[in-house]
Amino acid sequence: MTNTASSRRPPGELSIAASQVLSRSAGESLVDQIVRSIETRIDDKLLRTGARMQSIRQFAEQHGVSRFTVVEAYDRLVARGYLESRRGSGFYVRERAPLAASRPAPSALDQPQGSLDVVWLVRNMFRQHPPQNTPGSGLLPSDWLDGELIANGLRAISRQNQALLLQYGNPQGFVPLRQQLQLKLAELEIAATPEQILTTSGITQALDLVARHFTQPGDTIFVDDPAWFLMFGSFATMGLKVVGIPRLSDGPDIAKLAELAAAHKPKLFVINSVLHNPTSTSLSAAKAFQVLKIAELHDFTIVEDDIYCDLHPGSSVQPATRIASLDQLNRVIYLGGFSKTLAANLRVGFIATSVDNAKRLADRKMLSVLATSDLGERIVYKILSEGHYRKHVDRLRVKLDGVRDRTAKQLERVGVKVDMAAPAGIFLWVDAGCDTNVLAEKGVEAGYVFAPGSLFSPSQLPSTRMRMNVSCMSDAAVLRFLERELKGAK
Repeated sequence: MTNTASSRRPPGELSIAASQVLSRSAGESLVDQIVRSIETRIDDKLLRTGARMQSIRQFAEQHGVSRFTVVEAYDRLVARGYLESRRGSGFYVRERAPLAASRPAPSALDQPQGSLDVVWLVRNMFRQHPPQNTPGSGLLPSDWLDGELIANGLRAISRQNQALLLQYGNPQGFVPLRQQLQLKLAELEIAATPEQILTTSGITQALDLVARHFTQPGDTIFVDDPAWFLMFGSFATMGLKVVGIPRLSDGPDIAKLAELAAAHKPKLFVINSVLHNPTSTSLSAAKAFQVLKIAELHDFTIVEDDIYCDLHPGSSVQPATRIASLDQLNRVIYLGGFSKTLAANLRVGFIATSVDNAKRLADRKMLSVLATSDLGERIVYKILSEGHYRKHVDRLRVKLDGVRDRTAKQLERVGVKVDMAAPAGIFLWVDAGCDTNVLAEKGVEAGYVFAPGSLFSPSQLPSTRMRMNVSCMSDAAVLRFLERELKGAK
């Protein structure tokens, strides 16, 4: 149902965006779709305070829904503080008072900010958009994953002793899962006993635990540049100085790493070795050896984030070196997880490190959250131990291989330069030839979520780069939008 009645709308009255088409086949109700769309437009300042909304009758006629649907949606928006009802006049966008929040005083460790509100962009990235509208997403589309696999695991666990589901789990993690992870790590030539493995609520908690344990306010922490953006803010709130190490096609810039290590004496270096986010490139064996040598020389710990591990076809097909396999968890802390391949909502990750570190990190975890979800860990254990996971990730790799080259060629045709195309993984790190902060802002107005390059650098300065998720490029409308905007920018 498209917008055919905009010409009949009285001046000043507002509806949902024309691009927000209501769908009866979507996974959410019509009421939920209307509420989400109007909330989003109010949050993004596209609907201004005091503006009059369409009447219930006009909205229902324009969008082909019942008046009862519109009444319920408007009532929810009133209850949530987005609209106000004026008797005899209609519904109006309500002024929303900002939530009180403490604001830390500026410090020398604060990272420089670009002209774009990065938090605003991140918030948009985590809203529930259809996958085809989120080319900057960090996740695979839900229909690429296997919901039935998760559901079967949940049903099987529910038939077990229910008393086990009502208690705390083991602070270090579900023991059978840690035993299964020992086998998984052995396939990567990383020797680790279950006592060296700690489960976490995803990679996010793993990084948080490690950073809090190994650093103090004022310390320096190295990250790839570009790298996963959420950790920059997390580290900054701990009072850490975040320094980016330029990432090349085969790993970090070794000369720059050595120079900055001598100058800053970092405590940690967080690095993606395999299928780096956002470039999908992997570390060469020579670079892995050099990074380890520099870490030994300047006495810092390497935190190896391998969240995309299982999307790599294996070293027998393509080179892939993990620093942990060279070091065997002496100076390297290895992180892994299943949010990218099974379900983001499971939040099952893990840390592999020395026995002493694992015990100390388990104590820190226990003091902050007691234990992670035993239920999620049992589901992951069942999927891994019964052999379903290996077949599942094989299917994912085949699907990614089927769209990667095609997506790269389509992007090139509309004016996007694909100059760092990796042979595996979810992402393409492309050059749009214009400020991608501006492109992202225009994308949000059109209903698309892009990931501009500024997000992925600790400096957060404007960039012509952006991350593209090849699994979320099925809609030709995204390519038409890019072609139109890029032509206008030149």
